[in-house]
Amino acid sequence: MEDWQLDFEWLRTQHLVKDTMRRETIPDLNTVLFLIGIQELGRWKRSFTKEEKQDLMHIAVCRLLSQEGYFEFVGRDEDGWPHYRQALEMPPRNTTEQEKLLKINAVRYFQEWEKE
Repeated sequence: MEDWQLDFEWLRTQHLVKDTMRRETIPDLNTVLFLIGIQELGRWKRSFTKEEKQDLMHIAVCRLLSQEGYFEFVGRDEDGWPHYRQALEMPPRNTTEQEKLLKINAVRYFQEWEKE
C-alpha cells in the first residue's frame, strides 16, 4: 500500500471509529488499538485497570500482526482473555515502520468488520 493510500484509508478508519463511538475527535492509534482489544476480548466494562488496558492493547497488536503471520491465536484462558503465540520472528523495524504496519492491519481489520 502506498503512503497516500494508507493515509487515506487510515483517516477513513479513524472516522469510522469516531462515528461508531459517537465521539467529537478522531482517535489516535493507541485508542484504536485499545478498542480492537476490547472487541477481541468480547466484553465491555466501565473501567479497566492500567494493566488490563496494556493487556488489551497487546491483544490488539497480536491480533493485527496475526494477519501478517507473526502471531497465532492459541485460545482463551479461564477468564476469557485471548492468548497468542509468536509464530514468526519479526524483522527489526523503527517506530515509524512499526506504526505503519499496525495502521495497515488496523485498516484491514475494520474493512473486514464492515463486511460483517
